[in-house]
Amino acid sequence: MAFTLDTNDVFEGGITDGIYEVVIDKVIPKTTPGGTDHIQFDMIVRNDVDQKFKNVHIFHSVWKAKATGKYNPKSFNTIGKACQMQNGKVYNSMDEMLADFEKRVCKVKIKNENSTHDGKNYENVNVKDWGTTLLTQCNHKYKSTDNMSVSQQQAAGIQVTDENLPF
Repeated sequence: MAFTLDTNDVFEGGITDGIYEVVIDKVIPKTTPGGTDHIQFDMIVRNDVDQKFKNVHIFHSVWKAKATGKYNPKSFNTIGKACQMQNGKVYNSMDEMLADFEKRVCKVKIKNENSTHDGKNYENVNVKDWGTTLLTQCNHKYKSTDNMSVSQQQAAGIQVTDENLPF
């Protein structure tokens, strides 16, 4: 079997600044080691769209305000609008709303930025803008069943048992 080396198709050590079509894979409530609560959006650059950095994960956190200890609803409204979610929809819980974001598609504008915290320098990939996509039919192929929800695994015919679950 022949193999052709293509030095134009290489890993570039991260994702570059730009606008990407993404699918929101998971939305997870988290707490930092210091006790700060936030919601993490785990997005994947879609592989069903002709763009660079397919399958790269982009993480975005929505933080509780220090002054109020609450999330700013505008953050969720902005992401929901970009995902073309139903305006005015009422959710019975935060978990129900967060679950509704999963597997939705949108566009994000990202920028690589440096920051300093507690005397340490960090390189961050930050979401600077959210936008709606015209490519609403998502045919993204996940690399493995690890990225699939239990219901998706069952629909795909993968046996899910209590032994497979971490809880």
